[in-house]
Amino acid sequence: MQIFGVDIGGSGIKGAPVDLDKGDLAQERCKVLTPHPATPDRVADGVKQVVDHFGWTGPVGLTFPGVVTGGATVRTAANVDSAWIDTDARALFGDRLGGLPVTVVNDADAAGVAEMHFGAGRGRRGTVIVLTFGTGIGSAVFTDGVLVPNTELGHLELDGHDAEKRASSKVKEDQDLSWEQWAHRVGRYLSHVEMLFSPELFIIGGGVSRKSRKFLHCIEGVKAEIVPAQLQNNAGIVGAAMRAAGAGETTAAG
Repeated sequence: MQIFGVDIGGSGIKGAPVDLDKGDLAQERCKVLTPHPATPDRVADGVKQVVDHFGWTGPVGLTFPGVVTGGATVRTAANVDSAWIDTDARALFGDRLGGLPVTVVNDADAAGVAEMHFGAGRGRRGTVIVLTFGTGIGSAVFTDGVLVPNTELGHLELDGHDAEKRASSKVKEDQDLSWEQWAHRVGRYLSHVEMLFSPELFIIGGGVSRKSRKFLHCIEGVKAEIVPAQLQNNAGIVGAAMRAAGAGETTAAG
């Protein structure tokens, strides 16, 4: 079974048909740059460009980098234009895609359900936290495989700032931090999250998961197990497609 997934990020909009039996992309993904300013209309145009690239005519799952309630309404927009707040994203994208069935979910939640079902979280019980490091820091919290949606732990305060303003991968690039310097900040952040939630496992996702050997060994002071995401930067696309297919509410697998 194939469903189309689109992952909307602060820097790029990427999508592809997803093979839901394998939990992998069925074709090489298409990516366009996220427009700036990332207004609803301009982002919707980018999504249409990605979907049209494949001539897709079926259901589409989309991620959004912020809180999405009721499967439709955007409540926060930290890394896109503030005009998104209170937008009915499902109606907007459905209209722009010519009436195709559309599902919208928080981006980290989508990545999390994919990683829990097909990746590093498969079969894991207890509290598992998936963190995606990119333009910001997204989070997905699971208890015995069940998602607690829209947690937005990237906005916890760390050293007097939003954590994602100190420890996202964008900050690493912008401040030209070494992997060791950045890992120290990530470790402080993980320690703070661990103090609040006491997870058994952290799964580190986003683009940096491809380079986990450069920094995971530098993270200190965290008791929980820390592993890289197995689906890496495709997890959001896969998770978006899963939610469009009605999967991913409970993700623990034996």
